This record gives sequence, structure tokens and C-alpha cells, in this order.
Amino acid sequence: MSDSFKFEIDGVEVLARRGQSIMQAADEAGIYIPRLCDVEGLEPQGSCRVCVVKQNGRVVSACTQPVIEGSIVENESEEILGYRRDLVRMLYHEGNHLCPICEASGRCELQAMGYRLGITQATKYPYLQPVRPVDASHPDIVLDTNRCILCGRCIRASRDIDKKHVFEYVGRGIRKRVGVNGYNLADTDIALSDRAIDLATCPVGCIIQKGRGFFAPIGERQFDKRPITLGILPVKERSEQ
Repeated sequence: MSDSFKFEIDGVEVLARRGQSIMQAADEAGIYIPRLCDVEGLEPQGSCRVCVVKQNGRVVSACTQPVIEGSIVENESEEILGYRRDLVRMLYHEGNHLCPICEASGRCELQAMGYRLGITQATKYPYLQPVRPVDASHPDIVLDTNRCILCGRCIRASRDIDKKHVFEYVGRGIRKRVGVNGYNLADTDIALSDRAIDLATCPVGCIIQKGRGFFAPIGERQFDKRPITLGILPVKERSEQ
């Protein structure tokens, strides 16, 4: 049996390898599938559901669903885009995202995803306006859970790469949040060199490195210049570089 096979994404024939997820095969083919909880180097979690697609008519998360040989995947249909818009709107409403004053503005994946999906205001649902703690106890790092979208990227990075288990989910339901394995951040063994603290790990402005705020002027940041694709270029563009 061949290790590779073909399937379709929005009518485009894509080559995949057995064991690959839909997202992995799409990335290699230069087809961007939106995502917030998934990032290169971390085990897929499938929690944000922004990568939702339809495979053979069934709604699945692209980051965790294996590709099926000969399957038909819908990635950019109006139905799928509608699901994604609702999911992103709910993330805005569940937290406190004040983009004009946020240090992560211009490099925030949630903000960039809103722009990509054409969301100009998130007024479809009532704002929850939670009051969450800001932990500035550490000499180098601030944890602002008001901006947290519970993607779990810091948890997986600290657990699987840093081997420290600094972050974990605490609470349940609407009270669920990211906590630390100490009284506060200063009581943990976290360090600036940890993968969990890397600017590419947190997709929003939840984890802040002290002394690095506004390291690039607004207007010159990653998503100020181009829509969010996280470096995934179509095969044609990659060959021209």
C-alpha cells in the first residue's frame, strides 16, 4: 500500500501521507486553514475549533482529524466561515480584549483572525466582562488572564518542551482559566528562555515580557503588513522565493 494518497480541499487536489492531519497536509500544500490553539512544535489539542472544516460532510477539527483518502474537504465555504466567525466573536466576548491599548496589537492572532474573517465589531453576543487577576509578581514576566483565550499553548509548551508544568487549567465552566503551579509567577521556576514565554507561543497578549513592550511600532508589526497565514505560502509562491 502506498504511503501517499490524494484528497480535495475546496476542489483543489492535495497530496497527503498516511497519518497526517488535514491541517498538516493543507500546510504542506500551501493551503491555510485558520487556527488559534495549534502552533508548530506543540501537540494538537483541538480546543479552539477555529480550524473547523467539513470532511465528507462531517464537521471536524482540521488539526486533529486524520486525512481520509479520496475525501472532500470544505475549508472556505460560507457555512464554515460562519462557524469560524461565531467562534471568534465568542472569544472576544468571553474575555477583555481592548485592542487599541494592548501591547500585542498588530501581532495578536485573535485580532488578525477577526480581520481575516471580516469581523469589525463583536456585538452578536453579550460581553461577559470577567474580572481576572493580573500577575506581575515575576521580575521578567506578566500574566494577564483577562486576555486569555484558553488555547492551552503555554500549558503544552511548558509541559512538553520546557518540562516544567508551570501552567495548567484551573476551575470549570465559565470560571475556567490558566493558573500557575505556585502561589504566583514569582513562586515558579519559569524563565524568559522557556518556550512557554516565547512571543510566538501565546497568540494574544496574555503573557508579556517586561521590558519588551511595544518592541515594534504599531503599523510595522507582523499582521499590520499582511493577513494572518502564519508563514504558510502557496506552493507557487514558495517556489518563486
